[in-house]
Amino acid sequence: MKRLIPAATLALTLVIAQAALAQNTQGAAASGPGVVAAGRSVEAAATITAIDKATRTIKLKGAKGDVHSIVAGPEVKNFDKLKVGDNVVAKYVEALVVELKKGGGEPLGMTESSGTAASKPGESPGAGAARQVKLVGNVVGLDAMTQTVTLKGKTRTVDMQVRDPEQFKLISIGDQIQATYTEAVAVAVEPKKDAKK
Repeated sequence: MKRLIPAATLALTLVIAQAALAQNTQGAAASGPGVVAAGRSVEAAATITAIDKATRTIKLKGAKGDVHSIVAGPEVKNFDKLKVGDNVVAKYVEALVVELKKGGGEPLGMTESSGTAASKPGESPGAGAARQVKLVGNVVGLDAMTQTVTLKGKTRTVDMQVRDPEQFKLISIGDQIQATYTEAVAVAVEPKKDAKK
């Protein structure tokens, strides 16, 4: 069973990713009739160089030699399993999908869902979190000259330019546009490999 953890646990991930420690980024985009999607993933790694158990401070060193200190809060349940030499790997994924909903029917506005998980007691330390935000707006105007769609949501109206003429042709007043943004982050600790004797 997965345990819920506060967002503070994810500070470890953000420090690693923002510091670009041994960072690897990949991106992708795709489209089809009435759908456009884009996403990217970032993976960063660092090595634990020091641990202060009294203050729960961990020093991380990246491939470029950058050293960063972080404090592991009480929500990091398996802190005692961390060892100098362990590798900390953080993975971050985000994606955006924009879909045409012919004829509408979806509730207007924004919905958000999220969840978190942590490793069980006794397992290698690790944590993860995901969040998804959906926005739905009604198509209330079309400007073929500028390929602009006017969308009216629950609280505001915005203009969105559609750069693909074939996609623009598919849109009619009364349709809806749904944008779904998803992001997920995971942190795992890989124990130091002992040298063979």
